[in-house]
Amino acid sequence: MKALIALTSIVGFLMVTLPGPLYKYTDVGLSTAFTSLRFGVYVGGAALILIILQILLKRKSVNWGSTLVCAVLAIIAIAMPVSMMSKAGAVPPIHDITTHVTNPPEFVAIAPLRENAPNPVTYEGGDITKQQLEAYPDIKTQTLPQSVDTVYAAAEKAIDSLGWERVTDKALPNTLEATDTTLWFGFKDDVVIRLTAQGDNTLVDVRSKSRVGKSDLGKNAERIRRFLTELRKQLENT
Repeated sequence: MKALIALTSIVGFLMVTLPGPLYKYTDVGLSTAFTSLRFGVYVGGAALILIILQILLKRKSVNWGSTLVCAVLAIIAIAMPVSMMSKAGAVPPIHDITTHVTNPPEFVAIAPLRENAPNPVTYEGGDITKQQLEAYPDIKTQTLPQSVDTVYAAAEKAIDSLGWERVTDKALPNTLEATDTTLWFGFKDDVVIRLTAQGDNTLVDVRSKSRVGKSDLGKNAERIRRFLTELRKQLENT
């Protein structure tokens, strides 16, 4: 039983941790990666059941060190996909978030990079807008008491601080575009920031959109919030 426990716990762990790197660095497809995640939960669950049975039936012969390691691997195999599924159920299945739903910032410099992406650069609106407004009422145009030039410089620093890749070729005036590559799967999500002068103030609009996937698990809204927080931090340091 010990060998079976070790095998199932390790296999389950690998089935949920390897899909990201395999999708990112090899030709493994997204559907295959997600299938591995889903079945990794079952394998991890099987390992955990075997561990419990071993403790109940053969308590005296249990090697607690190796059993603990196997239990940790099995729990990770279960927890990671379950956490993702839980988050998916808590947010709307959308992937295009903007602070200005009636006039969203437009992707120009990034548009050629998304030509073959499953999700087009156009803003769909309609039910997408309705779902965003219900789920993320805080995502809206921000008014800052600095000039456009000052905010633009701070926005550049914020983008660099967040580790995004700036894309500037043929971008619109007072607009910044960038790509954020996620760590695990290497998903490329694009961001456009539009600055508009309003007297002595500056209106800041941000849009974040995933290139692939129906649901972003709330990542685009989180990205906009992180950018606005970092932008204010940079402005405080000017």
